Amino acid sequence: MSDDILIINPWRTLRRHTSARIGLGRAGVSQPTSAHLAFQLAHAQARDAVHRELDHEALGESLRAVGLETLDLHSAAADRAEYLQRPDLGRRLDDASTALLGASEPTDPLDLALVVADGLSALAIERHALAFLSALRPLLAVDWRWAPVAIVRQARVAIGDPIGHALGAKLVVVLIGERPGLSSPDSMGVYVTWDPRPGRVDAERNCISNVRPEGLAPEAAAARLAWLLNEARARQVTGVALKDESADAAPAVETRETFRLDGS
Repeated sequence: MSDDILIINPWRTLRRHTSARIGLGRAGVSQPTSAHLAFQLAHAQARDAVHRELDHEALGESLRAVGLETLDLHSAAADRAEYLQRPDLGRRLDDASTALLGASEPTDPLDLALVVADGLSALAIERHALAFLSALRPLLAVDWRWAPVAIVRQARVAIGDPIGHALGAKLVVVLIGERPGLSSPDSMGVYVTWDPRPGRVDAERNCISNVRPEGLAPEAAAARLAWLLNEARARQVTGVALKDESADAAPAVETRETFRLDGS
């Protein structure tokens, strides 16, 4: 399409500050061809992220390479298709995983259970989980006792509750791939729950969202989580009872907080 046909949108200069689809211009009453093709590409990337299977073996190897023990678990959803159609099955473990956790019951109480779950974007976990956990470890004091990292396939956020309960942990942290937006197919979420057990609700969790280099950098998210964990252990609460005031208490860390107008 020739430049003399394209009508430039005056908002175009704002695009340097966000990946949201603003200031695209128009050609007649339609979007420019380049903007339309970019939208189709983003939609395909989001769809692929939702259907992508987690490479749990590679993830486990990378976590063990930095000294973290792992557990390989699976939700009650047999495959990706069932997971997408039955959210309830993604919130509980299958029989084999339940038995494995029962066999690995710790002798001493643990402070922290970590769950790495594919969620709705395995791509997010594959790209950011290792960097996030590597940044988190030095931020927690030596008296934090960690359970092995549970890698869970076909999982939803609430699956951390039975895992943390079975491991006898005071807190559970779930790293999970968030629903892809049309500019963020690899966004990771982090959920924190005090005293995990089946039946916990979302109001009892704290959430750190949009963890990725283009959003909240993994290092900044790890600093925020470390603050939440220390406060949660001291106050013995999470969720609406624990306000995130980490920005007031921690040194400034460079981040790129983005806003999106694509409904994500």
